[in-house]
Amino acid sequence: MKFKLSKIAALLLPLVVSSSLHAGVVEQTKGNYVDKFRQLDEVLPTPNVYRNAAGEPGHQYWQQQVDYKIKVTLDEQKRYLSGSQTISYQNNSPDTLKYLWLQLDQNIFKNDSIAEMTTTYSSDLQSGPSSKPAKLSLNQLRRQQFMSDNELGYTLSNIKDSSGKALNATVVGTLMRVDLNQPLKPGKSVDLSLDFGFNIVEEDAVNSRSGYEHFEEDGNDIFLLAQWFPRLAAYTDYEAWTNKEFLGRGEFTLEFGNYDVAITVPADHLVSATGELTNASKVLTKEQQKRLEQAKKADRPVFIVSEDEAIENEKEGTDKQKTWQFKANNVRDFAFASSRKFIWDAKGYQQGGKERPLVMAMSFYPKEGGDLWKKYSTESVIHTMEVYSRFSFDYPYPVAQSVNGPVGGMEYPMITFNGPRTELQKDGSRTYTQAEKRFLIGVVIHEVGHIYFPMIVNSDERQWTWMDEGLNSFLDGVAGREWDPMIPWGVEARDVVDYMKSQSQVPIMTQSDSVLHLGPNAYSKPAAALNILREVILGRELFDFAFKEYANRWKYKRPTPSDFFRTMEEASGVDLDWFWRGWFYTTDHVDISIDKVYQLRLDTKNPDIDFGRLREEELNKPVSFHVKRNQEEGKVLWVDKNKDISDFYDENDRFTVTNKERNEYNKFLKGLKPWERKTLERAVNEDKNYYVLEFSNLGGLVMPILLQLTYTDGTVEDQYIPAEIWRRNSQKVQKLIVTDKTKVLKDIAVDPSWETADVDIENNYYPRRIIPSRIEVFKAKKPSGKVNRDIMQDIKTELKTEKDEKDNKDAKSDDKNAIETEQN
Repeated sequence: MKFKLSKIAALLLPLVVSSSLHAGVVEQTKGNYVDKFRQLDEVLPTPNVYRNAAGEPGHQYWQQQVDYKIKVTLDEQKRYLSGSQTISYQNNSPDTLKYLWLQLDQNIFKNDSIAEMTTTYSSDLQSGPSSKPAKLSLNQLRRQQFMSDNELGYTLSNIKDSSGKALNATVVGTLMRVDLNQPLKPGKSVDLSLDFGFNIVEEDAVNSRSGYEHFEEDGNDIFLLAQWFPRLAAYTDYEAWTNKEFLGRGEFTLEFGNYDVAITVPADHLVSATGELTNASKVLTKEQQKRLEQAKKADRPVFIVSEDEAIENEKEGTDKQKTWQFKANNVRDFAFASSRKFIWDAKGYQQGGKERPLVMAMSFYPKEGGDLWKKYSTESVIHTMEVYSRFSFDYPYPVAQSVNGPVGGMEYPMITFNGPRTELQKDGSRTYTQAEKRFLIGVVIHEVGHIYFPMIVNSDERQWTWMDEGLNSFLDGVAGREWDPMIPWGVEARDVVDYMKSQSQVPIMTQSDSVLHLGPNAYSKPAAALNILREVILGRELFDFAFKEYANRWKYKRPTPSDFFRTMEEASGVDLDWFWRGWFYTTDHVDISIDKVYQLRLDTKNPDIDFGRLREEELNKPVSFHVKRNQEEGKVLWVDKNKDISDFYDENDRFTVTNKERNEYNKFLKGLKPWERKTLERAVNEDKNYYVLEFSNLGGLVMPILLQLTYTDGTVEDQYIPAEIWRRNSQKVQKLIVTDKTKVLKDIAVDPSWETADVDIENNYYPRRIIPSRIEVFKAKKPSGKVNRDIMQDIKTELKTEKDEKDNKDAKSDDKNAIETEQN
């Protein structure tokens, strides 16, 4: 488009494009232009009838339905789980299926699994006479010994269809293909059954997502059983069978279905499980049933089984058995826990609404959980539901449970496994650290939050860990800060700067098993990104509306990243392709530097004003050091010694105004249109300050520029510059800021509250500040090692017995108590 500059526009133009400013601008030339705002259409899958361009399920969206009837028995002595199951598979896809794929997660523990065979060893190996030994931890040795001593993985048998005819099955690592006797056409269903069993792993030895924990002091175990039965892999519109090998990190995605599960355990065990207990009258005492009823309307958790009752229950085992019956509808998995050590408390969460007005929040834990669990576990469960429901939907299931055991933190529908405990002291009390308290609250919120994402909003964890861990970490940070903002939740922008500038980053969109650093990549970075999106870019109102829309669109369905990205844009009305591309598809980081600030003043074109200003500027320039030293030495100038000789230029300098300039000025004014003259006169009268701020993008990740302007009168002003300022030049930009005459800039800060994950805050200040840091005095240590042993002296040392060690420990404890008593 051609256009002609008005005279007033031409007058103002030098403010922005003066030669002195242009020197610092990176010119765009062919070959170095990077479009950070390029649309994601070329990256995201093409919208279709299953997933539309708005990020919604399409009008032909489908997913499979898989129902299970399972009978399972826990052999406590052998630590063996055996069961039989019937599976009903409904083919809602438009495809004819000739076989089904099942997940066999327990096979990950087999010696010939891909996970085991590809385990790497990491140590600083050295050679030579002065080399140090490599490291192998006792935990690693313990794991190797357990895996070697036990036959692990599934034993499978009796695989057949509903008519009793055998089905051909092929085990492929942690998967099994079952060939159907007849192709399964669209809209049809098939039933199959099988028997299974496996040795339960010791979780503390193997470090898995489930297993048993043995307590030496009382001889009892806690069993946490998850990923325990052969489960149908998901069949999807975007990948067909999601039959990637289970390597441990990428979890799973499954089909929704209805479960009817009978769990047979020792008669003195308590069982916590996915679903609703349907035979309470057979497995609970009348008193326990009464307490459960009281808990529904209680202000604080009610003990269904108290600590004293649990301790009494620990004392003896039994050969008798009980079968606990659970039913769960519309869930994608099933897990349970069993132990005679459990204390059990419960409290009703009155959430209202038509779908599920009452939810029973419950916790199961041994006496080792102590007051930490009594006070905070069940209350944390309820707090989670209160916050998450605000961002998504009402909690739809009858129970939400927190179970203490060997697993540090893991989630399944309606049940979570959480790890922190108290420490038994000599006086019989149980104490816990502040860190353990924070850990319990945080892990319960996080794992219960997972019941929403991905147990209901069913993302594919095997492929995209961030879709459940990142979204959930963002929300658990919201819930956590509403619990206690002093707890460090690790989801703020400032929490990810070290990772974002590291050299071992991979994009968030990396497949789960290929991520190098799972914690920052799948949890912290996407959570921080969503916090920035909510608090800095969209604002809470737009973000919360769009996020809630996403959750409700995909409740009980299977979203992909493109569905999330598209929904957030469509529902917020903001183009966010630049944000998704930068944060999720690259390893760029945020580093915006404010490099220069120019203070400009509008030329009036009136020579009597402008020439006077130029004279004033000339007089304010620093005096030459040569001239200054001449003055200090008292040298008299020639012009001062010969004042009888002078001319016109001794009275008039180069800034003297002549009528020629005045005539030109008057001619200029006459040539202006009325609106142009009015505009100029106003600008001259207001005499505002014009500042040009020059920024460079050193990290590559385009972001909004958050400015804090401090003026000489002490006032402070915040300004928000959208990320689109980088659209035409993603490396360096200039911004014109105009202030009133009295508002003189003193200093400028970029992102002063650390809201954008800027990795270098020291280039965020203009003028640059003195960098605050710390220094610590230390005393050099003498080198230690085998070469410095004084064997001549050490040979005289007496060998201590266990009794000597105990007496020494008791003496130290008595001394400490005596000191504390004296201080008190």
